[in-house]
Amino acid sequence: MITLAQILRDHEAGLQQHFGARLRPEHHAALQSILACHTPECGEVRYHCRSCQQVQQAYPSCGHRSCPACQHGTNSQWLGRQRQKLLPVDYFLVTFTLPAQLRGFAWHHLRWTCHALFQAARETLCQFARNDKRLGNQLGLVGVLHTHSRRLAFHPHVHIVVPGGGLTGHHWHARAGRYLFNGRALATVFRAKFLTRMREQGFALPESIPGHWVAQCEQVGRGDQALTYLARYLYRGVLREQNIVDYDGEQVTFRYQDSQTRRWQTLTEPANRFLWRVLQHVLPKGLRRVREYGFLHGGARKTLHRLQLRLQVALPGIVTQPRKQRVCPCCGEPMGITLWRRPCRWPVPIIRRRCLA
Repeated sequence: MITLAQILRDHEAGLQQHFGARLRPEHHAALQSILACHTPECGEVRYHCRSCQQVQQAYPSCGHRSCPACQHGTNSQWLGRQRQKLLPVDYFLVTFTLPAQLRGFAWHHLRWTCHALFQAARETLCQFARNDKRLGNQLGLVGVLHTHSRRLAFHPHVHIVVPGGGLTGHHWHARAGRYLFNGRALATVFRAKFLTRMREQGFALPESIPGHWVAQCEQVGRGDQALTYLARYLYRGVLREQNIVDYDGEQVTFRYQDSQTRRWQTLTEPANRFLWRVLQHVLPKGLRRVREYGFLHGGARKTLHRLQLRLQVALPGIVTQPRKQRVCPCCGEPMGITLWRRPCRWPVPIIRRRCLA
């Protein structure tokens, strides 16, 4: 399989030459982590077999959230936690998108833009809920930030999963049917709230801002399908290395699924431009990609538990994946750890040894 680290090692100099002026500290940190992943720079773990005295060594992963070779179990862990919050109601997926005229602004003020996207989206949905007499005042929201399109172009937008119902005090009001809110009306209010935040912050508004923005609100069944889709890009970057189909040393070809036709297509471009296409979606340090509001917030667990009891929810059991035991390739017996060395970039390297007896 062609890896991102392999392409990066071959074309790091070209990337720095063509796009060095655009690279921010978070991009440099992601570059260093991806290059160091599964190398001695990330430390070392040594294994020993008592039966045949076989010795093996392995290098840990970097753990960076934009590294496609890491976080194999983190997405499934997040999805498992969200499944424990599911309700027996229909769910809706609401998407708020910034227009193309504001993507340049969003790139240069990425941290502020991401916060404003979440805040404007949450306030918009809460306002619609308060104005709907058939819906409770308090919604449960799970928002996920995406900065990429299917072709990995810079395209900031927020997906929000909303259970079909709301709370008023301790009373639950379920939403019947396939309709939650009107998409055009959502887009109008969202546009006004976002632009108001820009003015209050002192940003100059471009003259070419369109009058109509895009917001979509669609029913997605019982919610598990939408959560599974959102979990794909949370902790492993925007690109799956399985989608890199060809690399000849200069050109990279990757595949993507067209959002309209649902068919797989390919895109070929120079390696340094491909690397920048991937790296431009690295988020600033500390910026949370996932946020929860209302009765789905982490601080509202008691409210959610009372609601689940009222609705007689049958929650799926929590499946814990046991830690894989390294097996000796010679005799098949379990191997024990005899040495663990921290990454060399840590201030004080520490070596821990275990007795073989």
